[in-house]
Amino acid sequence: MIAAANITLAYGKRILFKDVNIKFTPGNCYGLIGANGSGKSTFLKILAGELEADHGEIIVGRRERIAVLRQDQFAFDDEIVFNTVIMGYKRLYNIMKKREDIYAKTEFTEEDGLRSAQIESDFSEMNGYEAEAEAAVLLSGLGISEDLRTKKMRDLEAGDKVRVLLAQALFGNPDILLLDEPTNNLDLKSIKWLEEFLSRFANTVIVVSHDRHFLNQVCTHTADIDFGRIQIYVGNYDFWYRASQLHFKQKQNDNRKMAEKAEELKAFIQRFSANASKSRQATSRKKLLDKLTMEDMPTSSRKYPYVVFTPERACGDVILTISGLTKEIDGVKVLDNLDMMVRKGDKIAFTGSNSVARTTLFRILAGELKPDSGSFRWGVTITRAYFPQENSEFFEQEMTLIDWLGQYSPPTEGETFARGFLGRMLFSGEDALKKTIVLSGGERVRCMLSRMMLTGANVLMLDEPTNHLDLESITALNDGLITFSEVVLFSSHDQEFVSTVANRIIDISEGGARECNLDIEDDSDRQGYIAEAG
Repeated sequence: MIAAANITLAYGKRILFKDVNIKFTPGNCYGLIGANGSGKSTFLKILAGELEADHGEIIVGRRERIAVLRQDQFAFDDEIVFNTVIMGYKRLYNIMKKREDIYAKTEFTEEDGLRSAQIESDFSEMNGYEAEAEAAVLLSGLGISEDLRTKKMRDLEAGDKVRVLLAQALFGNPDILLLDEPTNNLDLKSIKWLEEFLSRFANTVIVVSHDRHFLNQVCTHTADIDFGRIQIYVGNYDFWYRASQLHFKQKQNDNRKMAEKAEELKAFIQRFSANASKSRQATSRKKLLDKLTMEDMPTSSRKYPYVVFTPERACGDVILTISGLTKEIDGVKVLDNLDMMVRKGDKIAFTGSNSVARTTLFRILAGELKPDSGSFRWGVTITRAYFPQENSEFFEQEMTLIDWLGQYSPPTEGETFARGFLGRMLFSGEDALKKTIVLSGGERVRCMLSRMMLTGANVLMLDEPTNHLDLESITALNDGLITFSEVVLFSSHDQEFVSTVANRIIDISEGGARECNLDIEDDSDRQGYIAEAG
């Protein structure tokens, strides 16, 4: 059990939390959600004892151990992978070191014998004899091969480091598990393994994630940060979303009915207050009016951008034909004689373990790269808009967002049009004058989506568009692509995004293409390589 009692935290005049009282109990997994900047990671740090609140306290059950998924990939660079995992249970790791030291002695005294007996007792009590086996199971489940386990952390790729740090957090059956974006850099197989692990985990879990599918799979409760407080809903992310929308609409309806009633009373009072025969009724209605109070509707920190793609014309019958497309990158063949056809109405998600292959295909289709061999042909009715995974080149020049968007706006439109468009994408007021070089990753993505919306294209190509976005922006983009009437080619690690947008899934592995089951979690009946996808 872990609880927050009267937690208050402010940065200057900005209040993140005010008198937060919340209790997290064993056997439950809590999804901590909220808009970017609402304080999700900050609250995790307060719970972990890494950050002190202005007021209040964190209460943890007696002798309960907290484990945290750490984001510092370089903190354990000098340690070997196996030791890094076991260091997640610090007390056990220290006992293991003492045990190694005492048995390494050449001369063993009676005092050493007594001390070793106590060490063995402590070691056994903490399941030390199963520690290596447990660490191996965790590493294996997260895709860390056996040959990597004796290497130093500094020798691992960034993605593998994150997996090891996740194994470290999970190790030793902690009483309270705090996870900040645990699915980052995990492939589908590892995410599935983590979902199953957490579903069996009997203690307390609090997780921050932008992966809606993951939250729906693992969470028994949703803790929503908004209005400077945290409110717990029983159920997963989808349940919270429906419940919160219903609650908001009910408040709006109640206030609307109250306002209508107030107007009726005001009209009666105004009409009959001077009428002697009706004055008593007018006085009575004035008392009723004084008692009417509309419930306050506080300003939410949660904002949804307006993402709508409107094609200037419909696609014709011929969309895209790819024949024998082959490309090497740094001496590695990432596309190998790839053949496929895109047809009218297709919304294709490209999947596979090799992200370079997907990005290379998008760049070739966008005209940024030339294939080594093979060809592709777009239909004559097609206009394309491309969202690249790497967008830094679009923001190298220092200019305001108004000027930046003006580059892509119709020539007849001016600053008023740009301000209005930016406002719908959550850059209102002074934010529209922000310099492009100081934008965050999520802000850049919203700018790139704005650029795409202005093209009026009938084919959208998006390479990992959900990276850096908060849940609200992902939801808005998700809905925008679902309602888009023409063709979409995209890649994404967000399972919910893929499953709700795509009507075809094509796996690009070993350079070729193969059509997959639309259920990306159950792709056992995938077809073999295909000359024409579909």
